Amino acid sequence: MMPPGLVSNLQEVLLNRKGDSNSNSNAEQEQSTEEPVEPEFDASKPVVLVTNSDGVDSPGLTHLVGALVREGLYNVHVCVPQSDKSVSGHSVTLRETVEAASVKISGATAFEISGTPVDCVSLALSGALFSWSKPMLVISGINRGSSCGHHMFYSGVVAGAREALLCGVPSLSISLNWKKDESQENDFKDAASVCLALINAAIRDVEKGTFPKSCFLSIEIPTSPLSNKGFKLTKQSMWRTTPNWLAVSTSRYPPGHFLANQGGLGLQFAQLGRDASAAGAARRLATQKKNLEIIESVGAAGKSDPNKVKKYFRLEFLDNQQEEIDEDLDYRALESGYVAVTPLSLSPHIETDIQMAASDWISAVLPGGQ
Repeated sequence: MMPPGLVSNLQEVLLNRKGDSNSNSNAEQEQSTEEPVEPEFDASKPVVLVTNSDGVDSPGLTHLVGALVREGLYNVHVCVPQSDKSVSGHSVTLRETVEAASVKISGATAFEISGTPVDCVSLALSGALFSWSKPMLVISGINRGSSCGHHMFYSGVVAGAREALLCGVPSLSISLNWKKDESQENDFKDAASVCLALINAAIRDVEKGTFPKSCFLSIEIPTSPLSNKGFKLTKQSMWRTTPNWLAVSTSRYPPGHFLANQGGLGLQFAQLGRDASAAGAARRLATQKKNLEIIESVGAAGKSDPNKVKKYFRLEFLDNQQEEIDEDLDYRALESGYVAVTPLSLSPHIETDIQMAASDWISAVLPGGQ
């Protein structure tokens, strides 16, 4: 049984924000036509680093950064991949030069990186890119699609938060349970509104030294963010999709179609986007059809050898019928309409004391929940 004193009294906050949305829409529309302005660094404000896995044009990033900037409490810095790295896992870029290009985001200092989310966080925290090397908090998101269960091992957005924890910086990963033909772009704005109180509480308690130090928090926002039933502390489930490899005809992909694999560390999955590297990293194709995520394999290129057998495959992930019935699991709570908050450690199975420490903190900042 989970502790009863958890996480759900944000309803009043959500209702207030929902009621203010109409009055703020005109002001936001006028602001969007103005040229983005990079703020001066205010040493009296804590630094918040925002990253994601799908680039600077992601609506999840836009609305999250916008919400943080409007708070007026933080120095907001952004470091994101140049291309979509949604399923890049905890991979890094080796044997290639990584490019960092400044981009304009109103109220924030931002760069896009020709690498993975882990590259973004690692570079940002190194002191080589920004004038600081340790922000108060790293926030990775808001991702398009949930990162529950085994998806966290493939997830670039979770990897960004995990890398921050590896570097000793408190972090959150945030994902929206996006559903095709049901979700809308404006849901990201609502998702940012839903999790803002938790972000503010996290930053406040990092400053006080009371935020959990042995884990990062994975926050899963339900499909209809403003209709959520409240926050619920959850456990990582075993939920997963089934990999299914399909043979591809060589007539569709003639010899020479694939570029050389540079042997990057980790599982190298990527969706279609701009080149991942200025040095000419291999393009990988990913398309999403219905609930299938299809990823193209990459064959090694080199000298032609008529005796070499080459085969081509495409990977698709198929949804599984889940048999776990524990209501405290991440995907169960998410599908039931809760905002699932899962503490994740650097070990495969979170220890009881870490779970309890996260539970105590969440209970303190969001009392009266599940």
